[in-house]
Amino acid sequence: MSFRTVVITKQAKISYKNRFLVVKQDIDEKYIHLSEIDTIIVDSISVSISSYLLKELVNNKINIIFCDEKHNPFGELQPFYSRHNSSKKITNQTKWTIKEKDNLWMFIVKNKITNQAFLLKKIKNKQANLIFSYIDEVTIGDKTNREGHAAKVYFNALFGKKFVRGENDNINIALNYGYAILLSTINKEIVNNGYLTQLGIHHKNEFNPFNLACDLMEPFRIIIDSFVYYNKERELDTNYKLDIVNIFNNTYSYNKKKYTLKDIITLYVKNTLEYFENKKEYKEFIYEG
Repeated sequence: MSFRTVVITKQAKISYKNRFLVVKQDIDEKYIHLSEIDTIIVDSISVSISSYLLKELVNNKINIIFCDEKHNPFGELQPFYSRHNSSKKITNQTKWTIKEKDNLWMFIVKNKITNQAFLLKKIKNKQANLIFSYIDEVTIGDKTNREGHAAKVYFNALFGKKFVRGENDNINIALNYGYAILLSTINKEIVNNGYLTQLGIHHKNEFNPFNLACDLMEPFRIIIDSFVYYNKERELDTNYKLDIVNIFNNTYSYNKKKYTLKDIITLYVKNTLEYFENKKEYKEFIYEG
């Protein structure tokens, strides 16, 4: 599997030559073989890109994320077709039943809350036991919104009672940046498996093109949360962003084996979507710190 994330933060021209990504900055040229690249983050609005390179990135299933003038991710490049049988996959996706989606959402929410509780336990926060108690209260489809109740307790325990999710402070900015990279990584895997990111199982916002990715990313938010918690005094400068990007090369456990986070997401998305296709058991991702 490819393993490198390329981050471009300065004025540059990037193009394609003989299976290599070419990054030209002033008189300096760097060559990176496409087989090594998983993701490219263009963190500057002073970067020009050749259309031929974009075509080759799509053909090689390399994710490219674009950032705005404030250095926040705002978009990504996605192929129209990623599998030979994507039409069949999408047809099946439109036939997922409410019962199937509600059952899967219950598993995902339980997985997410379990990870939140484990993080609070790790940092010896007394609210961990309360979060653990929510797990058995999650019903099919999470009709009683244990996810929402757990989130309020969890974020206040993690970042203090004055913390409000969605405000424009350093913690929220860092969380949003990490979540955006995570969302894009999961979008890529959904498309690679032949499905539409727009059709979710719980998230159904007509203005959200990434409803399914928003569903599947929930158990992994904990990794971004944990990193931001331990770096909460930092401002989101270039080095901090690079540190967040490097999280995806860290090793964690999944299904009793060790993988990088990037590889776990690949396996997790495939396994979770097979819950619908082949009635496979949901394989949770448990955060161990």
